[in-house]
Amino acid sequence: MSTPSIVTIPILPFGMVHCHLVIGETGCVLVDTGTPGSEGKIERALKENGRGFRDVTLIVITHAHTDHAGSAARLRELTGAPILAHAGDLDYYERRKEMTYCVAHWWGPLFLRSGVPGEPYLPFTPDILLQDSASFDLSGYGIDGRARHTPGHTAGSVSVELTSGDALVGDLVASGVLLGGIMRKTHAMRPPFEDDPKAVGAELMGMVDAGMQRFHMGHGGPLAAEEVRRHAHSLQVLGPGRRYGMKAIGCACSRSKLMQIAD
Repeated sequence: MSTPSIVTIPILPFGMVHCHLVIGETGCVLVDTGTPGSEGKIERALKENGRGFRDVTLIVITHAHTDHAGSAARLRELTGAPILAHAGDLDYYERRKEMTYCVAHWWGPLFLRSGVPGEPYLPFTPDILLQDSASFDLSGYGIDGRARHTPGHTAGSVSVELTSGDALVGDLVASGVLLGGIMRKTHAMRPPFEDDPKAVGAELMGMVDAGMQRFHMGHGGPLAAEEVRRHAHSLQVLGPGRRYGMKAIGCACSRSKLMQIAD
């Protein structure tokens, strides 16, 4: 197969949230789906690249946070493509359990109180459900690479590794100020929430050692392998942060102004 093109789809301004489209010769894989209501932005990106909803052969959800899985159910309807995800986050995809968050920064609790991270989305059951440390060959969907379990950000985090040397890692790493933001875009940092930084560091280091050269993520990026290596090393001395639930912290019930920017 030829080298696929990777299209970054902005969901919120300044690189704060985005998802990705991997376009190969015979397939088009959508990696993450943005916040609820993002299908219009994704449709525009498809059209700009000469594609439509029905050209999407597979939807990969990297983890169950609302800015990654928020439009998954609706996009499955529109594209007819199956959803791939990991069983570690299944309770949250099916909305059977309240998600909790291990904060990685001092401002994490304030972000949770805004209500943005806990915005509800339509429940769904993945069509392809990875178990344990499984990986999944994407060649049947027109892409030369694999999706595999890379836990640490959440228990069910998934990454896509392409033979081109590109890795799409969801929230295993972020960059820039203000969630991707306007400064230090090439500097790796932790995302707002992270269950197990040591596990994240091990997964990132493993990808660098395996030859991944460019890392694409949901907030900021892309990042070069050496910057990811530096960041992975820094995570090895860290322990989990304090865990919060949305109800316990008294989050806002309505969409914040941050979300309304993108509407």
